[in-house]
Amino acid sequence: MKNIVLFGPPGAGKGTQAELLKSKYDLVHISTGDVFRFNIKNQTELGMLAKSYMDQGDLVPDEVTIDMLKAEVNNNPEAKGFIFDGFPRTESQAASLDAFLKEKNTGIDGMVALEVPEDLLVERLLNRGKTSGRSDDQDESKIRNRFNEYESKTAILKDYYQKQDKYYGVDGVGSIDEITSKLEKVIDSL
Repeated sequence: MKNIVLFGPPGAGKGTQAELLKSKYDLVHISTGDVFRFNIKNQTELGMLAKSYMDQGDLVPDEVTIDMLKAEVNNNPEAKGFIFDGFPRTESQAASLDAFLKEKNTGIDGMVALEVPEDLLVERLLNRGKTSGRSDDQDESKIRNRFNEYESKTAILKDYYQKQDKYYGVDGVGSIDEITSKLEKVIDSL
């Protein structure tokens, strides 16, 4: 079983790469955003609980997020492994994920982080904003604020996984195929 935490700032190409990697390695891609949207749309108990926090403008507590992800893992008992995308975001989430996976006699093999210069990402996101309709991709100050959030949280997770010798930074600049090739080299070594 191969379990990867795929990380990178907004616009780094995580979603694109996750789709390619899940096919090549036959892994289940768990995107926190997709899991939230599914649970809210289908009005699951966890989805309604998460929505109640979001409607108040509050962050969804770790326990609710983790319970949603546990359900996704448990719904895929035949999986050869998972790509966790957008999770964990905090050290306590990472520790909870480790504890949960340990109960299943597995663990995280590596945190693979796409590293891309911020100015290039701003350019990518502003271009994406022209076609995506996403308002958060159309305002440079909002984009830079998202990077500040990412940097303040990622530094902690980078340290968390480095202490376990499980952090792998990958240059996220180049064509999609070039970046996929770089990621595959890391994943094949895990």
